[in-house]
Amino acid sequence: MTDKLTLNVMGKTMEVESGITLQELSKKFRDQFSYPIVLAKIDDNYRELHHTVTHDCKIEFFDLTSRIGNRIYIHGLVYVSLLAVKELFGKAKDLRVQHSLDKGLYIETSFPLNETKLGQIKEKMQEIIKEDMPITRVNVERKDAMTYFGKMNDLSKVGVMNYNTNTTVTLYRLGYLYNYFYNYMVPSTGTLTHFDVTYLNDRGFVLQFPTVYHYGSIEPYRHHKKMYEVYQECRDWAKIMHLENASDLNLVVSEGRIGDLIRMDETLQSHKLLSVAKQIFEKKNTIKLILLSGPSSSGKTTTCRKLKMYLKSFGLNPKMLSMDNYFVDRDKTPLDEEGKPDYERLDAIDLTLFNDQISSLLKGEEVLLPHYNFLLGTKEFKENMKLEKNDILMIEGLHALNGAILKDIPRNQKFKLYVSALTELNVDNHNRISTTDNRLLRRIIRDNRTRGYGVEKTLESWPMVRRGEEKYVFPYQDEADYIFNSALIYEIGVLKTYVEPLLYAVPNSSSNYEEAKRLINFLRMFLPIPSEDIPKDSILREFIGGSCFHS
Repeated sequence: MTDKLTLNVMGKTMEVESGITLQELSKKFRDQFSYPIVLAKIDDNYRELHHTVTHDCKIEFFDLTSRIGNRIYIHGLVYVSLLAVKELFGKAKDLRVQHSLDKGLYIETSFPLNETKLGQIKEKMQEIIKEDMPITRVNVERKDAMTYFGKMNDLSKVGVMNYNTNTTVTLYRLGYLYNYFYNYMVPSTGTLTHFDVTYLNDRGFVLQFPTVYHYGSIEPYRHHKKMYEVYQECRDWAKIMHLENASDLNLVVSEGRIGDLIRMDETLQSHKLLSVAKQIFEKKNTIKLILLSGPSSSGKTTTCRKLKMYLKSFGLNPKMLSMDNYFVDRDKTPLDEEGKPDYERLDAIDLTLFNDQISSLLKGEEVLLPHYNFLLGTKEFKENMKLEKNDILMIEGLHALNGAILKDIPRNQKFKLYVSALTELNVDNHNRISTTDNRLLRRIIRDNRTRGYGVEKTLESWPMVRRGEEKYVFPYQDEADYIFNSALIYEIGVLKTYVEPLLYAVPNSSSNYEEAKRLINFLRMFLPIPSEDIPKDSILREFIGGSCFHS
C-alpha cells in the first residue's frame, strides 16, 4: 500500500502519495501564478522542483516575481543563451556575463556580433525554450569537472574550482552542455518563456527579463550611456591588471601580492575623486551646489568627506547639509502599503522649507538649519549657516539628483554626483558578482558594528531598501554630471573575513537562513584578505571600521 502524506501547500491542506516530485505537485497550483513556477520551499528550505516529497510538510512555490525565483530565472536564461550560441556558431564560442544595465544584463560575446547574429541567437533561444529541455543536476568529482571545463576552454571555472576544497561539485546539464552556477536552477527551459534581447554593439547585447519591480512586462530597453561607460572603464582596468574573475584575485592573494593591489586600487579611486574636485574647482564661479546621491551602502559618507577634503586643497570651503534633516514631522510622514512611515518618498521631505533655505543660502542670507530628531519625530532648529566667499554647499540625500528639488536654481549652478559600488569582478564568465550583493555585505557589517544589528535584521529590511532605491535613486542616475564607482576590486575578500562569521549565526529555522546560506556559498569562492594594508581614508573603512573620517 502506498504511503500517504498530508501537506500544507500554499495554505491548502491536501493528501498526496509519498515520493511525488515538487514539479508534479506544482502543476496543481500553476493557475495561481502569473509566470511558470521555478522553485519551492519545503518548510524552511528551498528545493529545486526535481526534489521528491517524502514526509508531511509545508510547501510554498515561487515564480520569477519572487526575489529568489527571479535570480534563478536569470541563471536559466544565461544557460539557454550560452547553449544557443554554441549550437549556432560552434562549441568554442563563449559568452561573458558582464553587469546589469537598465533592467537587464549586458553580455559580451567571444566573437564579433551584429544584429543579424543576435536575431539568430534569439530565435535559437526560443526554439530551446519551446522544446522544454530538462536541466538536470549532477554531482561530479571536482577534478573531473576541472578536466571538462579545461577541454571546453572555460579556464575561469577551472580557476574557481582550483580554490574549492570540496571533493565533489554540483553541475547542471542542458543538452550536451554542462555548467556551474552557484545557485539553484530552473527545472527545464520551458519555464523561461519571458525574455528579450537588445543589440548594443559589436561586442555584446543586453538580455532582458521581467524583474521583481517591473514584472508586468519587459520594458523597452533604455540605454544608460554614463553608467555603461563607467563599467567599461572599470572592466578595461581589470583586464590590464589581469583581474577579471574570482580566481584571478585568489591568485594575487596566494602569491602574496595583495598589498600592492590594495595600494594601486586605492590610489586609482582617490585619483578619480580628486579629478572630480578639480572639475568643480575649474567651474567655481558657476557651481554653487554639489548634490550627491546613491543607493544604500555605496560609501556616500566617505565620498562626501574625501571630496570635501580635496576641494579644500584647491582653496574652496565646502559646507555640508543632509536632506534627512528636512523630514516632515512624524505625524505628517506618508505611509507605505503596510501603514508604516515611509521616509523614502519625496513627500517625506519638507520641500518648501528645503527649497526656501537653500535659495536663501545661495543669496548670501543666514538661515537657521533644522536637525531632525528621529526619537521625537520632529525638526529642531539649533545651527545657523551662511555661505561666505569660497564657500560651496554640498547636499547629500536619497533624492538629491531628483529634478523635482531646487527647480528654481539654474542647472549650471549644480554639480550632481552619483555614487555606487559597481563591482568589476566576476566569479567566472557566466556568474557575475551582483553589485547589490556587494552593498548588502557592506551593510551587514556596518549595521552590526555601528548599530548592533544582527544579520537577520539587516536581511529582513533589505528588500524594502531595494524597493526604495528602484523608485527614488536609480531613475535619476542619468542626471549625474559624474558617476563615481566606490567599489574596490579586492574588497570581497576583505568583507568575507568580517561578514562570514555573522552569516553563520543565522539559524536554519530563520526565514533568512537560505539567503545567509547563499551568501556563504558565494564567499567560499574567495580567499580571505586581511585589512591591515587598507588605508584609513578608504571607502571600505566606512564599513569595516578604522576610518579617519569616523569614530
